[in-house]
Amino acid sequence: MPSLNLDKLLAEKSLLMVGGKGGVGKTTTASALALRAAEQGRRVLLVSTDPAHSLADAFDRPIGNHPTRLATNLVALEIDPDQEVDAYLDRVSAQMRRFAGPDQVRELEKQLRLSRQSPGAQEAALLERISRIIDDDSRDYDLLIFDTAPTGHTLRLLSLPEVMAAWTDGLLRHNEKARTLGKVLGHLTPGKDLDSPLQDPTEHATADLDPRSRDVAETLMARQRLFHRTRRQLSDPAHSAFLFVLTPERLPILETARAVATLRDSHIPVAGAIVNRVLADAADSAFFAARLARQQRHMIELGDALKGLPRVQLPLLEDDIQGLEGLQAFAALLEPTA
Repeated sequence: MPSLNLDKLLAEKSLLMVGGKGGVGKTTTASALALRAAEQGRRVLLVSTDPAHSLADAFDRPIGNHPTRLATNLVALEIDPDQEVDAYLDRVSAQMRRFAGPDQVRELEKQLRLSRQSPGAQEAALLERISRIIDDDSRDYDLLIFDTAPTGHTLRLLSLPEVMAAWTDGLLRHNEKARTLGKVLGHLTPGKDLDSPLQDPTEHATADLDPRSRDVAETLMARQRLFHRTRRQLSDPAHSAFLFVLTPERLPILETARAVATLRDSHIPVAGAIVNRVLADAADSAFFAARLARQQRHMIELGDALKGLPRVQLPLLEDDIQGLEGLQAFAALLEPTA
């Protein structure tokens, strides 16, 4: 099994995305990684996008949707999806009102009311917030750690500029006044972007647009440039990496293997996997002997499914991990073995 040196990873990267199937200890592991990096002198921002606020549960203290200092060099933030949807749609409304006629404004408000209940709107809002954190807060911290499910987020970050432009196109085309915006939307939805997702959207010229249309284009392109910078950062193996957390069980193994393959196909760097809750070799009862035998079979499956991916194993502990002291003790288990 290739060994994963977590301390080296924490020292060298500026962005880590920690993901995995629910219930495998992803939040606990992300919190322990953040604490360990902070103890080594790195300024760390730990961000959770989990609406269940499991980060606050892990540290056993309120955190919320604002930066909260948890320890020396460690600040945490829990993104509230509902607040993000409201803020995101308010920004969309304010921007589009600048360019829409009275009929379009009524249609816009109708669409936004419907969008507030849409899972797609929540995801778009979360993605924009994640992108802004990566774009802005990387200046103030040495390391950003996201406790999130990475696969879906990452693939949507790669395509969101085109999806967003298509949504804008559909919203505006209902009105004849939107006809003048056709050229703008044409600049924002080039088919070649889907084949070359890292192409700089600023390359689409606006010189042939009238001043009003140019303003519309620049407003929409500003958001595209934000996502462009984010996906370049996510794709840069010198600065970014994904870590998967899983347990030696069939479903987490299968899900992780699929996610790793998908990210690699999208040229997103995957640093390795943390195999959590591994039983000790000794079994003092028939029940634990059976559990251990099943786990050993799953470990063989895991080795085949994640062949070549660096890994580290963490033991199954006697009690739940909660609070700063518990997380610090868990973080000590991340130390590389000789």
